[in-house]
This record gives sequence, C-alpha cells and structure tokens, in this order.
Amino acid sequence: MRLHHQIFLAMLLAGLAGWATEPDSTLAGVHWLSVYDMIGTIFINGLKMVVVPLIASAIVSGLIHAGEGRDLGRLGLKTISYYLLTGLVAVLVGLVLVNLIAPGVIEGEPAGNRLGLSADTDEVLASVKEQGAGDFSQILIKLLPPNIVQAAAEGQLLGLIVFSLLFGWFLRQVEGRPGETLRELVDGIYYTMMRLTLLIVALAPIGVFGLIAATVTETGLDAIRPLALFFVTVVLALAAHAFVVLPVAIRLLGHRSPGRHFQAMSPALMTAFSTASSAATLPLTLECVEQRAGVSNRTSSFVLPLGATVNMDGTALYECVAALFLAQAYGIDVSLTTQFTVVLIALLTSIGVAGIPAASLVAITVILGVIGLPAEAVGLILVVDRLLDMCRTAVNVWGDSAGAVLIARSEGEEAVLARPVADTESRA
Repeated sequence: MRLHHQIFLAMLLAGLAGWATEPDSTLAGVHWLSVYDMIGTIFINGLKMVVVPLIASAIVSGLIHAGEGRDLGRLGLKTISYYLLTGLVAVLVGLVLVNLIAPGVIEGEPAGNRLGLSADTDEVLASVKEQGAGDFSQILIKLLPPNIVQAAAEGQLLGLIVFSLLFGWFLRQVEGRPGETLRELVDGIYYTMMRLTLLIVALAPIGVFGLIAATVTETGLDAIRPLALFFVTVVLALAAHAFVVLPVAIRLLGHRSPGRHFQAMSPALMTAFSTASSAATLPLTLECVEQRAGVSNRTSSFVLPLGATVNMDGTALYECVAALFLAQAYGIDVSLTTQFTVVLIALLTSIGVAGIPAASLVAITVILGVIGLPAEAVGLILVVDRLLDMCRTAVNVWGDSAGAVLIARSEGEEAVLARPVADTESRA
C-alpha cells in the first residue's frame, strides 16, 4: 500500500477510534487518550528532531550549488513576490466569503448573544497578555540571534534560516581544499538527514493515527455545532484558495498538472493536517517536493524553509475571516476602508507572528483592536480553533509546495512533475 493510502487509512481508523473513546476511557487502568498522545508526541518529536539539521544543511547545500550570485537574487525576488501575492489573494478570498455568508449574523441579528465565550478565554488571554503589535519588531531582532545554537533549540527558524543563508553564501567563496572539504561535509550531512527523514516518514501512518485519535477524543464533532456557519465559511475559503487559486496557478503559470502535484504532496498534506505545524512537517515537505515532485534541491532548499516560516496563506485567510466574523457577531458595521486595513494587517501578521506562541490568536487580538473589539472576543472561536488550525496548516504547506513548483518551472526545471507518482513511491 502506498504511503498516502496508508496515511489516509490511518486517519479514518483514528477518527473511528476517537469517536469510540472518551477522554476518561481506560483499558486495564491505562487511559486511551494518554496512549494516543504518546504515539502522536513521539512522531512529532521525530519530525522536530530533524528540522534544524535538515533546514541548515539543505539551505547551505542548495546555496553552494546555486550558480552565480545574480541567480540567487533572482530566486529570492521570485520567492518573496510569490509569498506576498498568494498571501494577498488568500486574504481577499476570505474577505469576500465572510461578507457573502455573514456567519456572525443569525436570523438578521448579531450572533454574539447566542454564543457563549469559551471557558478557555482567560487562559488564552493570559498567554498573549505580554504580546501585541509591539512584539512584531522583535521579529527583526530575531533575524540575527546572538546565539544560533540557542535560537535553533528554541525553534526560532528565521534566525536559523538567515544564518544558514549567510554561511552558505560565504562558503561559496572559500577556495582551495578547506572550502571543498567543508562543502563536501555539508552535502554529506544533507544526504544523511534526508535518509533519516525517510525513516521517520515511514512511521507517518502510526503517528497520524495517534494525533487524529487524540484530537477527536478531546473535541469530538459536537464542538462545531454552535459555530457551524463560521466553521463552514473558513473551510470554504480555504478550499477555494487551495483547490481553485493555487491549482490554476500551477496549470497556467507552471504548465503542470495540479492533480499530479497533489498526489506527490499527499503524505505531507495529511501530516500537516494532523500535526497543525508547518515547521514540524517541513522534513516531509522537502522530501515530497524533491523526491516525488522532482523539484531541484537548489530551489526547494531555499523556497520551502523560508515558506514554512513566513508563507502562511491559510493563517492570513483565517485571521481575516475570524476578525470580521467577530465584528459581525458583536453587531459592528465594519467599513470598506477598515476591511482593507484588516486585509493588510492579516497579511503582515501572518508573517510576523510565525515564531510567537498562539500565533494566530495573537494576530487576531491585534486586528480586533483595530476594529474596536475587546480581546476577550477571541473566546467565541476557541472551541473550533484547533480543528481549523489543522485545516489552515495543510493549506499553508500546500501553498509552500505550489510555490516551489512554480519557481522551479520559472527557472527552467523540466523534471518537475514529469514522472508518475508510482515511479517515485518507493523512494517516498
């Protein structure tokens, strides 16, 4: 059975297992939920274990084989332009749907009085109390961390990416035996990390089972009912961006089959949905894009690590829809000018808060301040945030991979999506 089929089957079985068990269900004194959590945690830890060495070696290896300096400048310009454009389109898609569906209005009245604040509101507000718009300036500081080892250990990927880019750039200029030896060492580390990633990927079905089963056991599907229209609005907006906007770009700009690319990326997308973490999924994303989609290491090692940190199409879309939904629920008439301000803030904060705990919730509280709502309003959406987090993370990863394909095609790479998935399955 192919890997993506194994993962899909694991998700179905996990859904059934989670539905059949309660948070306090036990077997021989052992809680089922703790077993699910253990399985999922081990899998995520395995992915996170390889993130730092894989990102660093992939970026440096890609740079030292990237050709002339002007080629790197062109690649960087294309990458940033793609991220900004697709992020803007994603937010606009969310803006249109939230205005058309108006999930915050029920029977002509604001829905705020019918929806109770989540019991977790105080806890979330406490977690973001020390954070706000001023914290986004810290992102620039984190670009050059004073201790790269500490930054890597704390998961500050922006600092790691900048260091790796600088290291790779200057390693290109080291001549003679020292430079050649170090370049070979970096390549050796990268290829070794890819093999280690393949081992962890093979365990993906088991890890996905634990993650999904734990989520369904804890939240169930009843949590969706009070906020069904909001949930549907976000999912429809994410689906429109993922299954219309990005596939059209792949077909028209990349001249490749979106369906073929979806097949190539299915293991990474299912893992992203399960883990709700672009960074944790990055090793599998790199493997799928390079081995299954045929994108060169030169392109993927530059585009994907940066994308996992700053390219958050799904997150930006969600922030926009959530903020305007809350405005509708509180009966606030948001002007067109304010809505476009929300669009801009959602786009910028989706990049700026990537390394902050409770990232989306922090960004939403900032947007709420612009609209004129209290931060406590975020409590209305907490009950479905986890499920929607899984959905938007999958869209984030899908957007990153589409960007890698489009940029690779613009660089003249003919091997991209040129082979059937079956020919690459044994390597995935």
